[in-house]
Amino acid sequence: MQTAEVAPAPVAVTSSRWEQWSDRVNPLVIKEIRQGLRTRVFWVCFGLMLMACTLLALLAYVQSQDARDFSRAGRDFFLAFFCCLSVVHFFVIPYTAYRSLAREREEETWVLLVLTGLGARRILRGKVSSFLVQAALYASAVGPFLLFSYYLNGISLPSVLVVLGLGGAWLVFLTLVSVCAATLADGRMGRALVHFMLLAVLVVALGQGVGISFMFGHSGDRVLRDDDFGLGLATALMVMLTHGWLLFETAVARLSLPTENYSRGPRLAWGAQWLLGLVGGGAVWWFAGRSHAVAEAFGVAGALQLGVVGLFVATDVDGQARPLRAATRPWSLLRPGAVRGFRLTVLLLVLWGAAWVVLQSQSGMVTYNAESMRMAMAALPLYGLLYLSGALLMGRLPRSNRAASPVAVRVLFALAVVLGSALPPLLALLVGVDADDPLINLLNPLVGTVNFGTQTSGGPKMTWGLLQFLMGVTFLAVFAADRVLVERERQAHQP
Repeated sequence: MQTAEVAPAPVAVTSSRWEQWSDRVNPLVIKEIRQGLRTRVFWVCFGLMLMACTLLALLAYVQSQDARDFSRAGRDFFLAFFCCLSVVHFFVIPYTAYRSLAREREEETWVLLVLTGLGARRILRGKVSSFLVQAALYASAVGPFLLFSYYLNGISLPSVLVVLGLGGAWLVFLTLVSVCAATLADGRMGRALVHFMLLAVLVVALGQGVGISFMFGHSGDRVLRDDDFGLGLATALMVMLTHGWLLFETAVARLSLPTENYSRGPRLAWGAQWLLGLVGGGAVWWFAGRSHAVAEAFGVAGALQLGVVGLFVATDVDGQARPLRAATRPWSLLRPGAVRGFRLTVLLLVLWGAAWVVLQSQSGMVTYNAESMRMAMAALPLYGLLYLSGALLMGRLPRSNRAASPVAVRVLFALAVVLGSALPPLLALLVGVDADDPLINLLNPLVGTVNFGTQTSGGPKMTWGLLQFLMGVTFLAVFAADRVLVERERQAHQP
């Protein structure tokens, strides 16, 4: 007697696939979503947002019945609906993400999360993903109202998509900023300061997001027809996404263990951001007709950004864990340690300044101040390296470990920049010369950069000889700072 084979039940197959999929999903995402949906903040904000959108929709319906000419009302009501969504996306969601991670550290439950074996990267990725899912729930509730405003006429579909796309990128960036801010301070006073600073930043960011959406909504059709709009939009998206990636990796590094290779993520993100900025900026420069203004803008803005990030990278703690040191070579710039962070900062700043000086010299349109702007673009990275090296020498040349801490060195850098910018003009006034005297302000990071970029009737205000002198002083300061950092790392690893 033969027995018939029984096929497996489809329900069992479906349940097994569901279990496999749920095992792959970060469990922290489900936990945070469940916890977030049970909070009073979510339901209050969700209810108020729906109430405001419903009232606006009723107002639009009544106005459409009474008004004779209602061809442009869709634009205004779209912006009103988007404003309701912006309050949640640009303030509530980022601030809630900050409080979620800050509460984990304040209540010392972060250790319990680490003991689960997920690691800092997966934990932060789960938290960020959970709040983005909550943001998607808010957006799905406002979506029908936005579609309703589109059918009222007055706004084109491309304008709607661009506003929503920029709003989504701004939401992700602000959420990553808030998550990174929750990892910056360890003490009570530091956390309070970061808390109030983040509130101010989010208020300003909310105003910027709403203001830009209103400006674009009222002139969206004209902007979309502009040839340079696509380049500007791509640049803005690249800046937000790359900086968001850098902030996320910084937060992961802040929460990683000292024995881990915590610096690899942020330094790799920084290097990728540098490369994307160089390639993307070069593309913008080319498609803009090799404009000298594009080269000068990217050169100056990029040097300032590299200087700010490099201040945090180059002021890492001295030394690293012995297992990491065994595989470290002189070219291992992604490994932890102040000396490797300082060398990476020097490399990126020098290459960035040289690249944009070359592109500016190859620009199609030559202006009267092209030579002076070229010297200013070369001088700005030199000033950053000079004052960064000076702060490292003042903080880590002495034997005191208190002045050698990363926070102390950053404070010394800020003080050095302020004094270096204020004292030379005062000295010039005391000796009876102009406040912007070229020689007295040669090492002034503010006035010196302006002098290098100033064009007079007789030619550039500064000479290439003065720029070479500044280059020589910067080289000596960088070499001295590198030797000091190498010696401190050697002392840190002595048995």
